[in-house]
Amino acid sequence: MAIEKFIVSRDDSIYEAWPDVVLTDGGKLICVFSECEHHLDRTNARIVICESTDRGRTWSEKKPLTEKGVKENYFNCARISKLRDGRLAIVCDKILKNENSSAEQYLWFSDGEGTCWSDPVCLPFCGIVPDKLQQLRNGRILLAAHFKSPETGRLEQYLWYSDDNGSSWSERITVASDPKYNLCEVSILECGGGMLVAFLRENSRDGHDILKTISYDNGETWSDLYFTPMDCGHRPVSGFLQDGRVMVTYRYIPSATQNTFAAFFDPESLTETDRKAQRGRIMPLDYDRNSSPDLGYTGWVQFEDGELYVVNYIKDDADKAYIRGYAFRPEDVMLPERKTATKNVF
Repeated sequence: MAIEKFIVSRDDSIYEAWPDVVLTDGGKLICVFSECEHHLDRTNARIVICESTDRGRTWSEKKPLTEKGVKENYFNCARISKLRDGRLAIVCDKILKNENSSAEQYLWFSDGEGTCWSDPVCLPFCGIVPDKLQQLRNGRILLAAHFKSPETGRLEQYLWYSDDNGSSWSERITVASDPKYNLCEVSILECGGGMLVAFLRENSRDGHDILKTISYDNGETWSDLYFTPMDCGHRPVSGFLQDGRVMVTYRYIPSATQNTFAAFFDPESLTETDRKAQRGRIMPLDYDRNSSPDLGYTGWVQFEDGELYVVNYIKDDADKAYIRGYAFRPEDVMLPERKTATKNVF
């Protein structure tokens, strides 16, 4: 298996982390990520953008989307997506640490190639680490984020939807809440026919699986929680591949943050509620050799010819985290079945 690795951005003067990426109709990659002093020190935090016109082999200098923040008031974790009308959208939470700590949601829009970005729009709801702004096939726009429940003190996952292109929004919908779990950092996958699957990080650091819940009405109501075979998983990022399989990239954290994984599932596993019935393959994408590793927030796209490109942040041989890219093909993960091969029945 050949995974090529590239430097998206490395600036040893600042910590770079939490990237996401989009592929434009013109074939350009746009990566958005955060700068700050450290994961636990958001002094000078800002959101920046860089671009690649050669499939992620080389990248432009980064350009700021926001001004620098301070430790108690900063932009946190940005996501980038492509809407059905061709526009690009970046959503990011802004953390306000005061007596009424909150997290505002901001949106920026651009044309289809990210030529220039609008001034930010502040959305009328609160949440941390949003999922991508997503537009469903029926035109509905979803935005999901999490926050702490005042009743249980546990993290809960929410979403809001708009059926009029963002002019108005629904009341807050609870995607997942359970007093046993800290549920956050959702990745919502549209599966067709009104069905959505939400993959969730469990943040108690007890090694729980990535959990999932299912909606059959475009996000208005959600099922019970179900376990998946992705144990010790943080910050899932899900999507369909061209061959119909589902890929989920995520941080693997049994104790220390050392690995980034990619899991591949048949689409039939999406509706399975029994963990054992969800059949997939999981591969290591990267390992952080640093004595104090820090990695595992990802974004990914697939080119027309099938090649996959993942962005991730990692420390590895640096003092501060930086952004790394990975290029590989689905056949690097699983070879086509040979007619003479016998299947493993164990």
